[in-house]
Amino acid sequence: MSAQFHSKHGIVSRPAAELYMGFTDMRNFLAMLPEDKKQGVTADFDTIRASVQGFTIGVKVTRREPYSYIELQDDGAPFKFVVELHFDAYEDASKTDFSINVDADLNLMMKMMIGKKLQEALDKVVDGLVAVSEGRRPEGMPEDFKF
Repeated sequence: MSAQFHSKHGIVSRPAAELYMGFTDMRNFLAMLPEDKKQGVTADFDTIRASVQGFTIGVKVTRREPYSYIELQDDGAPFKFVVELHFDAYEDASKTDFSINVDADLNLMMKMMIGKKLQEALDKVVDGLVAVSEGRRPEGMPEDFKF
């Protein structure tokens, strides 16, 4: 059963090309993690994998459209999913309209258990990216988080 989630849109104070480049290399995500969270996480240009509570979750970039779109898919996760990152032009070229879509193969029980949390997480990522781009620290962000 397919479950779809759409984040809110956020206006990020970075040009689309700059924002896109930060997301295109999975090693950038590893570099942003606090030191105490890096154990069990590996990354190369196309993939990132994390061992969490005994099982491995992997994500792989499957499509890149320079400066506007990145598609990620599961790569050894417990369920199939596709994540779409959208970097849309904004009227001010120094800013980007950013959003995330997720299509996940969740059964009804899984959708009920994690659906709301996944939606909240997507919106929180967008809010956090907007805040960081404006020089603010998002609520709950650790002091040693790097961007």
